[in-house]
Amino acid sequence: MPTPDNPGTFDVVVLGGGSGGYATALRAAQLGLSVALVEKDKLGGTCLHVGCVPTKALLHAAEVADAAAHGSQFGVRTSLDGIDMPGVLAYKDSVVAGLYKGLQGLISSRKITVAHGHGTLVEPGTVEVTGDDGATTRLTGTHVVLATGSYARSLPGLELGGRVITSDDALTLDTVPTSVVVLGGGVIGVEFASVWKSFGADVQIVEALPHLVPNEDVALSKALERAFRKRGVKFSLGDRFAQVKQSDDGVKVELESGTTFDAELLLVAVGRGPRTADLGYEAAGVRLDRGFVLTDELLRTGVTTPAGGQVWAVGDIVPGLQLAHRGFAQGIFVAEQIAGLAPAPIDEAAIPRVTYCEPEVASVGVTEARAAELYGPDQVETVEYNLAGNGKSKILGTQGFAKLVRRKDGPVVGMHLIGSRVGELIGEGQLIVGWEAFPEDVASLVHAHPTQNEALGEAHMALAGKPLHAHN
Repeated sequence: MPTPDNPGTFDVVVLGGGSGGYATALRAAQLGLSVALVEKDKLGGTCLHVGCVPTKALLHAAEVADAAAHGSQFGVRTSLDGIDMPGVLAYKDSVVAGLYKGLQGLISSRKITVAHGHGTLVEPGTVEVTGDDGATTRLTGTHVVLATGSYARSLPGLELGGRVITSDDALTLDTVPTSVVVLGGGVIGVEFASVWKSFGADVQIVEALPHLVPNEDVALSKALERAFRKRGVKFSLGDRFAQVKQSDDGVKVELESGTTFDAELLLVAVGRGPRTADLGYEAAGVRLDRGFVLTDELLRTGVTTPAGGQVWAVGDIVPGLQLAHRGFAQGIFVAEQIAGLAPAPIDEAAIPRVTYCEPEVASVGVTEARAAELYGPDQVETVEYNLAGNGKSKILGTQGFAKLVRRKDGPVVGMHLIGSRVGELIGEGQLIVGWEAFPEDVASLVHAHPTQNEALGEAHMALAGKPLHAHN
């Protein structure tokens, strides 16, 4: 515990104040531990300031724009007069500011010591913090939790700057670009492509792999590609980036095939890298692989501190899904272990995933292909329930489906959804997959009518062998 003689000594020192770091700090303090939280920028990290929250604010503005542009199909006389980007940015910033203020208050109320500055792990159990004025402070922890997050990656030889921007830069654009090439068809790429298309830009996605959102079940990827074609979002698949040339008024992007695209901007959305360089990790004995911190299933790095504690790691620096809610859950998990509790290890496959483009893509558990690898092709059963038969989806004017994957005569091991607002359904999917429910268990539950949740009930009825609305 910190004392007047040792003000820099704590039960837990957390390096990084993003989703994983602040969750660790909050839960540890709640459990009676003394906590120091080191952050060189703003509490909340990537998710709150340049990730999940601001991008979803832009996506909601895009949804409003689409509603205005297409109100006539619902008998409402609306029109889209244009996009006021300074107004959109003000709305986005107000959402972030409100959440940031709330987080600051919560951290303060838990008596957590916040050290503002650049933190370095100078030895196991000791973090040195360099403030903006150059002054240094050393914090000692029985336990140290590494939670330094991620940064927007580029490709070798592709320099960022000028008209070549990252998602961080895209969040501050005060005008809508007339045309954009989006390099990367994963989550970040398709979300920004969706926003800009709704705002009236001409959008071209370049993805080196065979499908958009390539980590999802291939059925979702193909459905999203069909939906994007219908919306007028263009994309090139299976062709790698070669080079980009900038001019005063735009960029020329060339692919390995020789295909070229001209646009006002190039958004580089090729994923996020772990922020672990020059932080003292390796010198302190922490093992890295391509920049990621290696841990066991309990998130221990294997490095012990002089006080008999551990060095732990959470969030985007740990190999696996780079999702804010994963880091948040890992932070709570680590704090509870430090406090002497025995929480169950986190099942990565049971962590829900949502891509908030239009239409939304949501999933939890394993894909059909992965299930076939795990259990054998003849031991996997699937069903797709089309949202065309769902009343609320019909009202919303959305298309898509719910795909279920189960072990033959066993539980549901994967759920894959596409359609407007389906991200709101994945919570039930997480319970089904996480609790290893059988289709028969879910089929007997009553789902409210008319809701999109009914689609999950109907899909499980079909998988249980009693499809109510199937055609004979």
